[in-house]
Amino acid sequence: MDLVSTPKNPIPLGASSGYLDIRKGVRLRYASWQSALRERSGTVCIFPGRNEFIEKYFEVAGELRRRGFAVAVLDWRGQGGSSRLTRSTMKGHVSDFSDYEEDLAHFMKGVVLPDCPAPYYALGHSMASTVLFRVATKRGCWFSRMVMTAPMIQLLGLPVSQGLCGRLADGLTLIGFGKQAIPGGDSWANHAFDGNPLTSDRERFFRNLSVLQAAPGLAVGPPTIGWLNAACEAMAQLGSEKFAPRVRVPALLVAAGDDHVVSSEAIEDFSSRLRAGSQLVLRGSRHEILQERDSIREQFWAAFDAYVPGVVLSKAG
Repeated sequence: MDLVSTPKNPIPLGASSGYLDIRKGVRLRYASWQSALRERSGTVCIFPGRNEFIEKYFEVAGELRRRGFAVAVLDWRGQGGSSRLTRSTMKGHVSDFSDYEEDLAHFMKGVVLPDCPAPYYALGHSMASTVLFRVATKRGCWFSRMVMTAPMIQLLGLPVSQGLCGRLADGLTLIGFGKQAIPGGDSWANHAFDGNPLTSDRERFFRNLSVLQAAPGLAVGPPTIGWLNAACEAMAQLGSEKFAPRVRVPALLVAAGDDHVVSSEAIEDFSSRLRAGSQLVLRGSRHEILQERDSIREQFWAAFDAYVPGVVLSKAG
C-alpha cells in the first residue's frame, strides 16, 4: 500500500516509502524524509502506538523536518500497511514483543542507518515505548535520546488486575485461543468523537478518521488474546524493580494528565527509577498527546526542543 493522501492530511513533500521483507509472510511498510533545512540535526525515528499508521504522523514529520531533523517512521507488523498476522486483517495480533524488536532492528538496519544522518533519536508512543525500553537495555542501541508519549507501562480499564489478566491471557493462548479477538472490542468505525479517550481535538480526530475512511485497509480492530498476553508479559518486565536502571539511553517520558488508557502514576514511578530519565505531565491531555489540541502540543514541543540536542529553535515550526 502506498502512502495515503487526503485533503486535510497531504503527504509531506519529499517522501521516500517502501517495504522491508522481514521473513516469509512479514513485510513492514516505512516512510522517510530528509530535513527541510540546510542545518541538519540528525534523524528522529517515529514509532507509532498500537492501531496507528504512518499517515497519522504526517503533521509531526513536518514539524520535525522544520526543526532540522530527517524523519523515518514504520508500521509495526500486524497494523497499518504492514503484513497482518491473522486471517482476519482487523485483528491486532503479535505473539511476543520480541517480534516488534525484530521489526525495529530491520527498520534501523534497512532504512535508517543507510539513508538517514546520525545522531538518531527515538520518538515513541504508548506501545512503542514498551518496545523501545526493552531495546534500550541492550548494548549497541542506536539512539542517543528517546522521547516517549504516554508510554505503555501499565494499562488502565482492565476488568481485573493486570497480573491476573496476563495469567488468563497466557492460559487461553496455551490452549489455542491466542488469535481470537478480545471480547467486546470495538471497530475504529464505531468510534465517535464525544467521549473518546484519545484526543480532545475534534479536527485532528476526524482528520485521522478520514484517512481510515479513504484507506480502510490501514485499520485494526481489537487486539487478540495473544497480543494481550504478550503485552502483559512485556509490561511485567518493565515493572520489575531491576528493569528501569538497566535502560542505557536517556529518556523523557511525557504523560497525559487525563489518560484513561495507560497509567500516569506508573509512568512517574518508572521514570523515578531510570538512571537518566525525566518526566512531564501535560494537564488536560488525553492519551494521544501528539494528536491533541494546539495548546497541549505546544507544551510537548517546548519540552522536546529543550531535551533533544540540535533543534534549530529559531526556525522551528
